[in-house]
Amino acid sequence: MTTEPLQVKMKICLVGDGAVGKTSLIRRYVLNEFTDRYLQTMGTKVTKKELDMKHPQTGEDIHVDMAIWDIIGQRAFRKLLQEAYFHGAKGMFGVCDLTRDYTLEGLNEWTESVRDVAGDVPLLVVGNKTDLQDDIQIGEERLKELAGGNDASCLLTSAKTGEYVEIAFVRMAEKVLKAHPLEKLEIQ
Repeated sequence: MTTEPLQVKMKICLVGDGAVGKTSLIRRYVLNEFTDRYLQTMGTKVTKKELDMKHPQTGEDIHVDMAIWDIIGQRAFRKLLQEAYFHGAKGMFGVCDLTRDYTLEGLNEWTESVRDVAGDVPLLVVGNKTDLQDDIQIGEERLKELAGGNDASCLLTSAKTGEYVEIAFVRMAEKVLKAHPLEKLEIQ
């Protein structure tokens, strides 16, 4: 007799400045698509993705219903909207554009805003746009430095090529499962 996998829900927020690739990362992960057209996210957009995996500590079969929140990248709106957008988050991606140095500098403010509302949730620092090798301004060491200062890990991705995108989302799901007791993840 096989048992049904435990079903859990988790809210994941992607934060960072505008045009760092948050929407493109989600689109690549959920739809396996990419477009070069830039459309600014207005407010927030929620996308769902389901995945089946093993619990990283117990090995138990888990069915994850991930609600992925794509947050507006305009800093002026962060304080105004943070309570509504970050409430209930179980994990977050801090996304920067490897070709624009200043997008890394703002990540501490973004992650603090999430943690002010959601508490000490897992963070994965993502340096996006590895496909633009000739224009890269941010090295992996700087990402690791920021991540280490926030008790997090980092990953280099390309939404355009798909490099490490799925791994990033699976890694986030594992981090959330390790960080939160299952009863706090809205078991279905």
